[in-house]
Amino acid sequence: MRYLGLDLGTRSCGIAITDKTNTICTPKSPIFFNHEEYDKLLEELKPMIEENEITDVVIGLPKNMDGSMGFAAERSINFANLLKELNVKVHFIDERLTSVEALSVLHFTGKTAKDGKKVIDSVSANIILDTYLRSLKNEKQDDSQA
Repeated sequence: MRYLGLDLGTRSCGIAITDKTNTICTPKSPIFFNHEEYDKLLEELKPMIEENEITDVVIGLPKNMDGSMGFAAERSINFANLLKELNVKVHFIDERLTSVEALSVLHFTGKTAKDGKKVIDSVSANIILDTYLRSLKNEKQDDSQA
């Protein structure tokens, strides 16, 4: 059982994956595709999901700052329905401000804005996946204290 994190855009998808113990998240190279060609993205994700025995996929849900869902959130929900055809469970994480956090991480590591454009989506996917794993850990702690 391993997890895959995705930061879905209209032309690229950031990717992160857990280790076999689901303890460490690692960003992977993003997948680039033509504008909203999500079938191509799905084709590229399928072997990664199979080879790494991915059981769960965590997708960033880009809500508006007021908490409402716009077209970007609908895009993620629609893509999640496609992913379910690959026999994985799909989970959503509110991804508001993950790009800002990812830029901060890149700045801290000394990456330039030019370098950042190549990896920002995967750093965001890593943040999304890590947030989900921490929420699972917190749920387990809450259950054990109840």
